[in-house]
Amino acid sequence: MSDEPGETMTRTRTSPSRRAALAVLCAGTLMIILDGSIVTVALPAIQRELGFSAAGLTWTINAYLIAFGGLLLLAGRLGDLLGHRRVFVAGLAVFTLASLLCGLARSPEALIAARLLQGAGGALVSAVGLGMVVTLFTEPAERGKALGAYAFTGSAGASLGQVLGGVITDALGWSWVFLINLPIGAAAVFFALRILPGEPGPGLRGGADALGAALVTGGVMAGVYAIVQTDEHGWTSARTAGLAALSLVLLAGFLLRQATAARPLLRLGMLRVRSVWGANLVQMLTLASTFGFQVVITLYFQNVLDYGAYETGLALLPAALAIGVVSLGLSAPLIARFGQRPMLLTGLGMLLALFLLLARLPADGSYLLDVLPALVLAGGFGLALPALTGLGMSGARPEDSGVASGLFNTTQQIGAALGVAVLTTLAATRAETLASHGATAADALTDGFRLAFGIGAGLTATAIALAALVLRAPAVPEPAQEPAREPVACA
Repeated sequence: MSDEPGETMTRTRTSPSRRAALAVLCAGTLMIILDGSIVTVALPAIQRELGFSAAGLTWTINAYLIAFGGLLLLAGRLGDLLGHRRVFVAGLAVFTLASLLCGLARSPEALIAARLLQGAGGALVSAVGLGMVVTLFTEPAERGKALGAYAFTGSAGASLGQVLGGVITDALGWSWVFLINLPIGAAAVFFALRILPGEPGPGLRGGADALGAALVTGGVMAGVYAIVQTDEHGWTSARTAGLAALSLVLLAGFLLRQATAARPLLRLGMLRVRSVWGANLVQMLTLASTFGFQVVITLYFQNVLDYGAYETGLALLPAALAIGVVSLGLSAPLIARFGQRPMLLTGLGMLLALFLLLARLPADGSYLLDVLPALVLAGGFGLALPALTGLGMSGARPEDSGVASGLFNTTQQIGAALGVAVLTTLAATRAETLASHGATAADALTDGFRLAFGIGAGLTATAIALAALVLRAPAVPEPAQEPAREPVACA
């Protein structure tokens, strides 16, 4: 395959191999998503065998999140400069190697170090994957279908991972939740090199901006660290406040640097496009509520209804199936016919109804009567996320699609981490308060979970209001059709 950008892109746009390229991109992303939920299920076994303390065990998750979230924007820019395929393949290789090191780890320190490396590899894969999808599929209808498939990969992968995690851990041991990535990663690297377009990029001299990269990476890492350690130190502690202040200072320095740098890491003009900054804010609120929902409903299944890990995964499958049906089969034609904004509002409305139903859960709830109707409404995520993705990538030019993808993934990670931390902390605090006043364990826990779902409803309602107010401008043609305008493409 030629490495000339023009030749590569022309052939890619007119070849049915784009579907094969999409399959490779989705497969690589699916491996990253599955790993997160599989590891969560295996945590008790990891703690027993490696001798983790309760506080230390959380670092098997936090180490990954900090590296992953902190490196996304830099990884996206590296994709623009060095070539998206090159960075995607490098990320797959790093992630696969780190998975081997995780599986072979025999001490807490070794596992945490390998998880940091895994997070770095995951950031390289995720940061450029979305940008490659947008670059490969330029026609609105085709792009809508591709974004629907990509959205399904991310949203349904977590539920599938919980089922696989329970099966693998019980049958083979916790090491295999990592080692299973080896054949998958090797196959993904092989097909990525053969199928994905190999445009080289201008190189690091095209705008590496090392200072900007250091500022944004440090700022995001400090912010994610501040969020994920609140379960141990609390939201009002000096440690949390100091980390949050450091994150804000570094990110402010990054924005100042981008405004003055000759070759900025992030083109600030992209952030002036209403659809871009609005979609990223709406996404942050949406991911905060939906990821918080996934964790809280899992805790309800296991701590109130006494489900095991495998039963919990099966109980969540209707949500994954609903998301799959909507994102793969319905989102593209509906968005093409009615537009991104109306379908985004419809999807968010379905999610709001989900949270309102779950906010009424009883302690002796019935899965069929009290939970299943709400899980079906999770299909709204399969409608909202493709619309958000199209809007969030609309300000990207081909030469900075990687950094736009990195930005979009960064707001996803920040929203998810913030939502999980806030909803689980509020639920636990409420349950502890009620238990101290004599409530039964089931009643106290359920009341805390109801509070969390109510907060999720509030976050979703805020996302609806923001989308209605900010994302009201009509879509405009793609940059290739109207080069004189600020480049805003319609998904």
